[in-house]
Amino acid sequence: MKTLGLIVNPVAGIGGRVGLKGSDGLEIQRRAREMGAVPQVFSRSTEALKRLVPFKDELEIVTYPAEMGQDVVRACGFCPTVIGSIQPGATTPQDTQNAAREMRRIDVDLILFAGGDGTARDLYNAIGDSVSALGIPAGVKIHSAVYAINPTSAGDLAALYLQGNLSTLREAEVMDLDEEAYRQGVVSPRLCGYLIPFHKERVQARKSPSPLGESAALESIALAIVEQMQDNRLYIVGPGTTTRPILTRLGLEKTLIGVDVLLGKRLVAADANEATLLGLVQRHPATLVVTPIGGQGYLFGRGNQQLSPAVIRAVGKDNIVVVSTLGKIQSLRGQPFLVDTGDLEVDQLLAGYVKVVTSCDECIVYRVTAGPWL
Repeated sequence: MKTLGLIVNPVAGIGGRVGLKGSDGLEIQRRAREMGAVPQVFSRSTEALKRLVPFKDELEIVTYPAEMGQDVVRACGFCPTVIGSIQPGATTPQDTQNAAREMRRIDVDLILFAGGDGTARDLYNAIGDSVSALGIPAGVKIHSAVYAINPTSAGDLAALYLQGNLSTLREAEVMDLDEEAYRQGVVSPRLCGYLIPFHKERVQARKSPSPLGESAALESIALAIVEQMQDNRLYIVGPGTTTRPILTRLGLEKTLIGVDVLLGKRLVAADANEATLLGLVQRHPATLVVTPIGGQGYLFGRGNQQLSPAVIRAVGKDNIVVVSTLGKIQSLRGQPFLVDTGDLEVDQLLAGYVKVVTSCDECIVYRVTAGPWL
């Protein structure tokens, strides 16, 4: 029998679709709930655990009470060993740290945890690299390289490791941001430490900034988009320094880490959340402009959860425009673009090949995948 420790951060990602750009802190969590946010962490944890069901007779799962793991483990048909105690509905980062320490004490073979960068930071602060650990991506930002590329890959990797079918491990960065600064458009990740996931094509890379010195390429991309704009059409412009010159060219201010909406060349919504976007696309045809995250390659599911499965369906795959400099694409070293929207059907819809605008007179075709690529 192998022992898996499961830790679920029940508020992970709650601020994503409502446009709050993170979930750290009680005030942000309260605001997210008031705006109608529904955490996606339970469904994402379920996706991962379902991959372990065929091995349930060979596996003991140790977890924390109620929403920190017990509920989702039982929903997947396992009979977990429940340790520790929490105050339901009011869990804290200290609960995550306590859970990790107790799992280390009882010598679990692997800790599988669901959350975002803050959860990975809390885990590292509690146990360092003393226990093998792997993340189920469920947060908003997820700059860290300790997370699987999606929940099903997390479950598959856990199964491979616990069955002894992975012979090598590697350290990967735990990164975190100051969320208050992030909401002001200041992106300054810091290295917290290292945890030990594995398997290159199933674990995401650390986010990297766009290369410097590409201003001419960015201006050329902006020109290509602006020249094609139609007065009666919405243009939903995703986050990033690659998309910012599109609004700058029109004399408008871009929300660097948010989603802005134009009707023709006129700004109609700044820093829009999912509900605002859905309301707008019901009234106008829309084009969605996104750029891959540098170093990771994600088009959807990291830092832009406002662009939810419902928004993507409403816009339509044929109306999604990807923009990127060639330097950003080359930094992926052949890795395809990734999607992890939280809806497997939408992920599969997006998979395949996409045209990428790289300048005002050049496009390339690039692969998109919803799963491992090797």
